Amino acid sequence: MIFASSLVWLCTALLFLAPAVNLTWRGGTGYCFFAILALALGAAVVNRRMPGYFSALRTYRWFTIGMLALVVAVGAQQLLFGYWLPRQFDALSRFVLALPIFLLLRQLPSRNLRMIGWGCAAGALAVGLGAIIDQPPGGWTDANRLNNSYTNAIPFGDTALLLAFLSVFTLGWDKPRDWRVLVPRVLALVAGGYASYLSGTRGGWLAVPVFVVLLGMQYQWFAHKKRLLIATLAIVLVAGTLLSTERIQKRLSEVSTDVSMMHKGEDYTSVGLRLQLWNASRLIFMHHPVYGVGKGHLAEELGVMARRGEVKAEIVNERAHSDFFSALAEMGAIGVAGLLLFYYGISVYFWRHRHSADPAIRAASYAGLAVATSTVIFGLTIDVLVPIMVTVLLALLVATLLAVVDARKRELQSALAPALHAARRAGGVKV
Repeated sequence: MIFASSLVWLCTALLFLAPAVNLTWRGGTGYCFFAILALALGAAVVNRRMPGYFSALRTYRWFTIGMLALVVAVGAQQLLFGYWLPRQFDALSRFVLALPIFLLLRQLPSRNLRMIGWGCAAGALAVGLGAIIDQPPGGWTDANRLNNSYTNAIPFGDTALLLAFLSVFTLGWDKPRDWRVLVPRVLALVAGGYASYLSGTRGGWLAVPVFVVLLGMQYQWFAHKKRLLIATLAIVLVAGTLLSTERIQKRLSEVSTDVSMMHKGEDYTSVGLRLQLWNASRLIFMHHPVYGVGKGHLAEELGVMARRGEVKAEIVNERAHSDFFSALAEMGAIGVAGLLLFYYGISVYFWRHRHSADPAIRAASYAGLAVATSTVIFGLTIDVLVPIMVTVLLALLVATLLAVVDARKRELQSALAPALHAARRAGGVKV
């Protein structure tokens, strides 16, 4: 399918800008997202009679189901309970809107789609440099953690960490042995990691070992003894250096302190309040196992429980500080099923293509797995699927990376077709 070169390059520029400005320009990623969406809807109208344009929604049916699952579950719940809270659709709607974007992007050349990797690198570099330039008097401390004006330190640090590692995952499709490509990507890893470090988001740091294992699988660090030795030494050196820093030692020691205080009955700590919220979510699920109390009604239900003396008033909150427990309490088993379908839909096709011999498909698959696994891990201790700046970035990343896989597969098939056709005409092979 042929698109105007101006459309291709406009999409390319938007794919670069979307992750590049996520942590530095409020709403910037959303503007890029909706600009691509407008182009995608226009393309869908123009190509609505074109055979095969919408076929990818069936080909990647689990992706389609996963992107729709949570919105459908919320809509069905509001119809059943007879209430209307449109705000609850806001963040989740980005996943639905990513479907027409995917249909457009998969038609573009994969080399243009790969610009999103440089956008991730630019975003990580920008936030790292910003942390140095805008450093407050006395530096970034636990009392003054690095964030921005439109989010708190936890999603800020998690997103910075994801952008940092995506800079390296996507290096696999950009000539990783070329120092002109390698150096800025490694600098982006350091810059984004530094920003995450200053944010103090210890829950997000749980994703680092998973990222390292995925990188090892992608670049085959564990395939040969020499590579394994070098990789192990590098990982141990970096990990030892980081764990020896005062900030990380303090943040990790606070966990054991919080646990110790909980055993003494002092559960007003960060860990203690989270555990109370999760236990309250479990209690709500026991009373409302199928549909929960209704998305958007958690604070109201916790307030009722607090007045009955079942929970402490300090934990009354709109969210359970965990995607799983929020789904469990607000939407019951239906919500948990929708969440699992979402996780499966955004990961299954990347997992299937992770062993591809093509560098672009392989890099896109491992980058997609990094996005999917980090979404799960980050969601253990915070509601990832609530901040719009996060959901819009996740939706665009997953749609673009899957489009890279699909577009590149068809490019390889097209390149192979003439040779097969010539062989068939010569009678050499049967196809």
